[in-house]
Amino acid sequence: MEAASAAIELREVTRRYKDLVAVDCLTLSVDRGEILGLLGPNGSGKTTTVSMATGLLAPTSGAVEVLGHDMARNPRAVRRRIGSVPQETALYEELSAEANLRFHADLFDVPRAGLAERISALLELVGLEERRGSRAGTFSGGMKRRLALARALLHEPELLFLDEPTLGVDVHSRRALWEHIIGLKKRGKTVLLTTNYLEEASELCDRVAILDRGRLLVVDTPQHLRRRFGDTVLEIVTERHATPDMLNRLCAVPGVAGAVQPDGVLKVSIEGGEATAGQVVTLVVREAGLRRINQREPTLDEVFLNLTGLELRD
Repeated sequence: MEAASAAIELREVTRRYKDLVAVDCLTLSVDRGEILGLLGPNGSGKTTTVSMATGLLAPTSGAVEVLGHDMARNPRAVRRRIGSVPQETALYEELSAEANLRFHADLFDVPRAGLAERISALLELVGLEERRGSRAGTFSGGMKRRLALARALLHEPELLFLDEPTLGVDVHSRRALWEHIIGLKKRGKTVLLTTNYLEEASELCDRVAILDRGRLLVVDTPQHLRRRFGDTVLEIVTERHATPDMLNRLCAVPGVAGAVQPDGVLKVSIEGGEATAGQVVTLVVREAGLRRINQREPTLDEVFLNLTGLELRD
């Protein structure tokens, strides 16, 4: 019997490859009708998590339930109700773009009535209408990515898995795809996506789950995450690079949520108002010298950096 709310339930899921733990005791729930983003550096376990949720990989331990069904016991009950864009697009490169979609339609028993119109609409969405007759093998990596997304949407899945769906896609097409993904949510669809674009996560996701080395660090809305890690960011250009000891002392100031200097600019997240900012400036002037200072709202990038100590690269 299907669960009333959760589209995906991962309960204490672990996946090992010999001595490597790719996903470590992950418990995560994705509600029906929401867009949840998985964020993390390369090797954090995002793709492995998606592979287990789609039934491509079996967990070493733990349980995976999708649309109310245990993926280990009844994967067939789920597979026709989900769509997936994996990192490896697995297109039939000798077939045209249109033929790839028609072949997928046959596999998923998509009704013939209206199929031609639906294929045209999806090819237009991903910017490939003029290349519908071209072999997929002649496409660039970004074009193949767009065709794979059109294929995943063709059978109107209830649940969509997108593993870095806009990787290699130009800015204009990316925006169009974002609008379509948001439209899926408005029609009650559920989306689990991985991304290295923090702007994408902030724009699309109801919640984000941040992974690092296979472990779940935090799951929350982008807005709440920004507030949790400070209401204000002070960007400070110093005369001398901050030492690790200085960063520790900055973090110990009451009202400071975090302090990092990844690119030569000291970034201090604060939630304590003017009094906290004054203490920070005093410490910086004394320890590293002050050239200039700027104040702004935090971004999701800084949340990620504070949690993992790493910058998320595209």
